[in-house]
Amino acid sequence: MSSNTEGRKPTHFVAPPEDTPLAEIDTVSIDEKPSNLWRDAWRDLRVRPMFWISAALILLVSTAALFPYLFTLTPPNSECFLSNSNGGPTDGHPLGFTKLGCDVYSRIIHGASTSISVGFIVVFITTVLGLLAGSISGFYGGWLDAVISRIGDIFFSIPYILAAVVVMSVLSAYRSVWVISLAIGLFAWPVVARVLRSEILRVKASDFVTAAEALGVSRFKILVQHVLPNSIAPVIVITTISLASAIVAEATLSFLGVGLPSTTMSWGNDISAAQVDLRTNPQTLIYPSIALSITVFAFIMLGEVLRDALDPKARALR
Repeated sequence: MSSNTEGRKPTHFVAPPEDTPLAEIDTVSIDEKPSNLWRDAWRDLRVRPMFWISAALILLVSTAALFPYLFTLTPPNSECFLSNSNGGPTDGHPLGFTKLGCDVYSRIIHGASTSISVGFIVVFITTVLGLLAGSISGFYGGWLDAVISRIGDIFFSIPYILAAVVVMSVLSAYRSVWVISLAIGLFAWPVVARVLRSEILRVKASDFVTAAEALGVSRFKILVQHVLPNSIAPVIVITTISLASAIVAEATLSFLGVGLPSTTMSWGNDISAAQVDLRTNPQTLIYPSIALSITVFAFIMLGEVLRDALDPKARALR
């Protein structure tokens, strides 16, 4: 064994000539922008078909919500004739008619504005409350963390759908988009607060936070300029998925009869009104359900893609 070892000659590696392609590996581009989390996430997103599909669906639904008359010129309520009751598709009415003779396609297009409005208002409420509670609780700690965490636990233990049912039942005379958004958002913020708090606890132990404290930067400035920007990525993912949950919650409450008034354009109201005709005229229930499902699916799919793109570990595993 020793003779074989002694007989071996050490292998010498010689660097390749500079004119070979391997020399380009060590070339440093001075003009190249430094990489960061958001730039790496965008590079990952732009090559994923799921991102573009979800973004296209969200853009389509949002455009229909903001500009419904770009998609249909038929009023959703004013041109309802009993002679068209439960009628099938005709020229200008591709999805047929409801039991009251209203155009199903027009009601779906106009109902998008209600669902999208509730979703964005709920996300705004939950994000603002969650950012305030989570940042103060996670960064300052102490008795503030104990008090805010216990308040969050109380709200977290109450299902927000059940709480919204109670609130909307009590405020049945004031049912509107704003009231139902408040009823959902005021009980859904602990999810954002918990995620942000855990992320801030991780980030505030970093070296750059310690360096900022050593330089005498105020704690509030450190929170706003250093800790929050490096902790916000999971919150973006949570809010995207929460928007889909808020749209489902509004449709559920309207379906149960404790949401928006029946005169308000809503996919939940249309599904609730069409359930009695499911056997004889199923399209009046199926089409609003498909619109609701596609919208919720688009936001959930976008949230999943964002979660993978903003997580370096998930990107490395793919």
